[in-house]
Amino acid sequence: MAEILQKDGTWAFDGDALRLTPGRDKGVSLLRGTLGELVVPLEALAGISFERGRRAGRLRLRLRLRDGADPLLLATGGRLAEPHDPYRLVVEPDRYGVAEYLVDEVRTALTLDRVPVAPVDAYLLPGPAVPLSVAAGDGKVSFDGERVQLEWNWKAEEAKTSVGTRTLALADIVGVEWWPSLRLQNGFLRFTVRGAPAKVPPKYDPNAVELWGFRKDPLMALVAAAVQARLPHPAAAVRAEPAPLVAPAADDGDHDVLLRRLRELGDLHRSGVLTDEEFTRAKRAVLDRM
Repeated sequence: MAEILQKDGTWAFDGDALRLTPGRDKGVSLLRGTLGELVVPLEALAGISFERGRRAGRLRLRLRLRDGADPLLLATGGRLAEPHDPYRLVVEPDRYGVAEYLVDEVRTALTLDRVPVAPVDAYLLPGPAVPLSVAAGDGKVSFDGERVQLEWNWKAEEAKTSVGTRTLALADIVGVEWWPSLRLQNGFLRFTVRGAPAKVPPKYDPNAVELWGFRKDPLMALVAAAVQARLPHPAAAVRAEPAPLVAPAADDGDHDVLLRRLRELGDLHRSGVLTDEEFTRAKRAVLDRM
């Protein structure tokens, strides 16, 4: 057993999995505290490092997961800021030796078990537990494992309040994305729904909550991850989709769907879920149908 205890949290490795427990220090982010303990199986890891943090003089442990293994990383596209990232741990100077020992133990296990670093086509972590309910920005989002409910507050635009409370069945959701607010640009949590019209700005989209950079905004990433964990894995869906030998012509309605599919494939390729070869093959199949 290799273990390191810090104010930022505790990491323990038993040879088969890493157990990540957030600390109780006031500096630990609300997202990490709410997410709670994570058990990361060895086969989900692509690597581990002990590196310099953003603040001068601070070092941290950092896990790298195989692409597609964790629904939280997939839903957030790697956009979680350092304080909220559960796969980073700040290490105090008197524990540097312990951190290096932990890194050596994990790397040795990865080598002995010959764990590949290639992307996976199935989630290896379960995602946040449900039910979940988070109020932030211009609304409140609840998810019970089968349905997403969006309720609007007084700060929401009329385009949303006039629609009223939205209930989305999981079977109708084909995608989810979360973006943090950056400088003057607001963030959002958006659900892509089958058959919905073209996307509009999150401020006016009744399938999206706009976020303004307040304390609870990162918690919306947990809702995104919980929904993502219950959707078909995007890499598996692409691999299972055969390319037709003779492509039927698409009508106008199909054309919009195919354009959205191209954008989704581009997002998956940029986030590393799809390899260059997989992206090229999937894009060719879509273009042939157009």
